Amino acid sequence: MNEDLDLVVRGGLMVTAAGESVADIGVVDGRIVQIGGPMSGAREIDATGKLVLPGGVDMHVHLSPVEMGGTSQPWADDFVSGSRAAAAGGVTTIGNIGFPQQQERLPDLVERIAAEAARDSLVDFVIHPVLSEPDDRTEADLARLAELGHTSVKIFMSIGDFDAKADAFVKALDVAGRHGLLTMVHCEDVCVIEHATSELDDKGDSGLRHYGESRPALSEQVAVKRMIAFAEVTGAPIYIVHLGSEGALAEARAARGRGQRVHVETRPIYLYFTDERFAGDDGALFVGNPPLRGARDRDALWAGLAAGHVDTCCTDHAAWTLADKLDPELTVSTARPGMSELETLMPVLYSEGVRKGRLTLQRFVEVTSTNAAKLFGLFPQKGTIAVGSDADLVVWDPQARRPIVGAEGMSRAGYSLYEGWDVVGAPAQTISRGEVVYADGAVLGETGHGQLVHRGPTRDL
Repeated sequence: MNEDLDLVVRGGLMVTAAGESVADIGVVDGRIVQIGGPMSGAREIDATGKLVLPGGVDMHVHLSPVEMGGTSQPWADDFVSGSRAAAAGGVTTIGNIGFPQQQERLPDLVERIAAEAARDSLVDFVIHPVLSEPDDRTEADLARLAELGHTSVKIFMSIGDFDAKADAFVKALDVAGRHGLLTMVHCEDVCVIEHATSELDDKGDSGLRHYGESRPALSEQVAVKRMIAFAEVTGAPIYIVHLGSEGALAEARAARGRGQRVHVETRPIYLYFTDERFAGDDGALFVGNPPLRGARDRDALWAGLAAGHVDTCCTDHAAWTLADKLDPELTVSTARPGMSELETLMPVLYSEGVRKGRLTLQRFVEVTSTNAAKLFGLFPQKGTIAVGSDADLVVWDPQARRPIVGAEGMSRAGYSLYEGWDVVGAPAQTISRGEVVYADGAVLGETGHGQLVHRGPTRDL
């Protein structure tokens, strides 16, 4: 019997993407060292009657300010409150989108934000730097990122003068692929959006009930198709963030059928809500980019998530306060897209997906943890339960019934899109590198427990 273990999680149904079994799990120095067999430890957690899952891996969050045009726009959540929400929701690794300050190089951006996160985050993290101004130093920057273990970069097709710099972005995509970086892409066509928005303004229909019309589904489908062409000509892998429409998913599926390395993320709002929400008095709360679509799009995403055509479900957590979102002066041009999702990602998806038969338990683990870990160079350190892996574990109570009350959550947003929903299934304990950071409704870990994770190149699924 191993009597030198720091922690034993005993008697739970251990679930990974590969299968499930009842087994005790032994931890030393933050890593799993034993699965099954006799063991005892300094601390023990009785998981009898519960599931033991790999900690969630949410590779798309916004906890540092958006830097653009010399201005800085902070969110309601930073690494302190956002990582507390993550821990409460069973998420143990986050990927933060980092925007450069004026003239800041990408390696310097990552160093700056990583220092902030190391000081404040309760859970482990990686940084995805935004490439907004490709230039003659971009190739060296991307090579340096790979050397430092930052193997991702993000670009926006929806912001500013993307078209004027398209050739430089294609070159950057090529360079990123050759250095083992995964390029994350926000796919909405800025030309389509500007035209549609102008048409609404001319008709006097600029209220937020028209938000979906200002960014039509075609703007996403066209951008996805175009980015797939860029990826095909360069041979580089791409990761399409927050895909929200049936047409865009069809383009991605066709590219994958041709053997392209095209990976797809969706986000929770597209699985639970449709564009009918924009007609309500609280329609502004549901504004995100791309906007909500129709029932066919929602159903296509559920089907894609179950069948493997959608690889991950991540939050795009970008929290605003209720007052910010419901500002009556906002129009389709000035709307504040984004919402708080870190604490609800896994409980709502389990309740609406696994319990209602839309997802298997193994598929739930894949889309909330394992696939993201593989794609972003974290596997098998993260995203699974195996000897040698970090002891990032969620003791999950499949019978826990909890009404969602946004004001009681960890996010500073103070509200939830799922207000009053009766969710079944939730974390009882969240364990980050062997330390219990959340248990029975309370955050227990210390600010600064989270660490920057050094990554390898992207790994295909």
